[in-house]
Order: sequence, then structure tokens, then C-alpha cells
Amino acid sequence: VRSRGLGDVYKRQMIIHLKENIDKVSANNIAKEVSGRLIFDEKKFIIITSSKNKEVPEKIREKIDESFIIDSDIQLSSRKYINKTRKIKINKIELGGSTKNTLMITGPCSIESKDQIEKCAELLKSNGLTTLRAGCFKPRTSPYSFQGLGLEGLKMLSDIREKYGFNIISEVKDASHVDDVIEYTDIIQIGAKAMYDHGILRETGRQRKPVLLKRGFGSNLQEFVQAAEFILSEGNPNVMLCERGIRTFETKTRFTLDLCGVSFLKEHTNLPIILDTSHAMGYSYGVPDLTRACVAMGIDGLLIESHPNPSEAKSDASQQLNFDEFNKMFESLKPICNAVNRNLI
Repeated sequence: VRSRGLGDVYKRQMIIHLKENIDKVSANNIAKEVSGRLIFDEKKFIIITSSKNKEVPEKIREKIDESFIIDSDIQLSSRKYINKTRKIKINKIELGGSTKNTLMITGPCSIESKDQIEKCAELLKSNGLTTLRAGCFKPRTSPYSFQGLGLEGLKMLSDIREKYGFNIISEVKDASHVDDVIEYTDIIQIGAKAMYDHGILRETGRQRKPVLLKRGFGSNLQEFVQAAEFILSEGNPNVMLCERGIRTFETKTRFTLDLCGVSFLKEHTNLPIILDTSHAMGYSYGVPDLTRACVAMGIDGLLIESHPNPSEAKSDASQQLNFDEFNKMFESLKPICNAVNRNLI
């Protein structure tokens, strides 16, 4: 019988905070003693156990600062561990924690040229926004579709960052270019098709840049959060969950945006939540309404695709907003943000 929570309620696992004076050799020995995984978080070592521990062993108690019993495979991302949304700093901005910020991320599905991305940058600048998205390595369904500009596109985005001071987010398609995306971006996006790629999850977990993890369109909430747990378990606490729609029986929209799932994630996890309405709907006409509904939920961020001329876009043309559509939608979000006590940044 499957439980309705984040995992098997009969599992009793543990997170252990070691005292700050414990050195790495001692920490490793303690981790072996309890069959746990060791990570370092700012000033202290943390051990996450995978066995059914009910209490800290007597012989290591004097080295323990505090411990947490978790009844699920979801541990570091659980509100039973940290009972508030984690704060994530992205250069000069912050989200999560007590900030009440809702981050607007926008830009084209794919970077196509210098002229195109320059126009997108001007859109952000005119609205006082901070974070530009554009794909460079595109995991397309067809091998004959536009696959992205690759490293050339990342360098163009880096030039835009130098000129405008924006944060840059772009997607990792596979492990072959994960180092390039880490180098040239400020937020690393792991797309829906790569959610189960443990190579990408592990590699992005070994560094400290923020990671935006998208939910696979055939993945349940348990699987989604456990993928995030792979990143957290490598020592990177800067993880954001992105709901972008799941595949259901419906055929009139591209996917189905799971706002019920968002409520569940808000209640049970401590990770900031981003909503991607462009991919969920698949058609630009529905994006503004969906986005307004998302903002009303008090979420931490939005990912909206915008393009100077969507009809000419080389990927996902039908779902991208033109600039007039984006500006109109953006203005409509401000009173909703005020109503739910959020700051749109």
C-alpha cells in the first residue's frame, strides 16, 4: 500500500548535525558508523542516514549538535527538517526565506541571434527585471529541429550579462556540457527530460550556484522532490523546484499545470517554487491567465517565454508571448502581488 505523504511512513531516517569543532576525518568516521552520507554546509558537517535509525548511537552523542528524525526518503528538502522556505541568493537578488519576492524570469525559448537576445534584454530593462532566460542546448523531440547555438549561445548570454547586469539562466541538456553551463550562467536549469539524469544532478550538486529543477512531465511529486534531494545531498543547498505541467489524458493543451501539486510542495518542502506556465499551456493565449493564478498562490518565481516575433521563433513558437503581450500581462500581475503580499522582481 502506498502512503499519501512524501514517502513510506514506516521509514525512520535521520539527519545529524555535527558540532562545529568536528574535523573532516572525524566526521567521515562518524558517517561510516551510522552508514550515512556526509556533506558540509557552511560551518558544519551534516550526515544523512539511509538506514532505519531511531536514535543517535550512544558512543557518538557527544559529537552531535542536534539530530532530526525524518519518516520519509525526502530529508534535506523536508519542512520537518527546515520549517521554512530556504533563502537563495542570486547575485544581487534573493528569493525564498522571508523575502516575499516573486522572481520574474523571462526571455526566449532559445537564443537565436545577437539581435534577438539584445531585444529581449531591452524588454527586461524596460520593466526593471533582473533575470534573463534562453536555451542554448535544446533537448528537442525531433533530431531535425533546431538544437540550439550551444557554447556560442552561452557566450552571447555572457556578453548580455556584462552589458546589462542580468542574471542568466540556461538549460543543461546532458552531462557533456554541464561545466560550460555552470561557467557561463548564474542559475542552472535542469529540464524536464533531464530530471532523472543522475550525472547532471550530482554534478550540479557539487557546486553552489542555484539550480532550477523542472518536474518531468511523467513524474509524480515523490520522484520530483527526490531528484532535488540528489542535488542537496551533494552539498548544494540552492535548489528551486519548477512545476511546468504534467502529461494527462487532456489533448487540448500541451500539458496540465498541477497547481494541486504546487500546494503540496509548499506545505511539505522547504524549497522555493517556480511556475512555468508557457510550457504547461503550450499556447500563448492561455499563458497570462495561468500566470495570474500562479501569482495568487504566493509562489517564489515565474518562468515565462517571450520573443520579439514568436511566429519566427525556431523552437516553441506557439507558446511564446510577444513583447506587447508580455507587458500587458506583467502590469496585470502587480495588483495580484500586492493582494498576496509579494514583491514582483
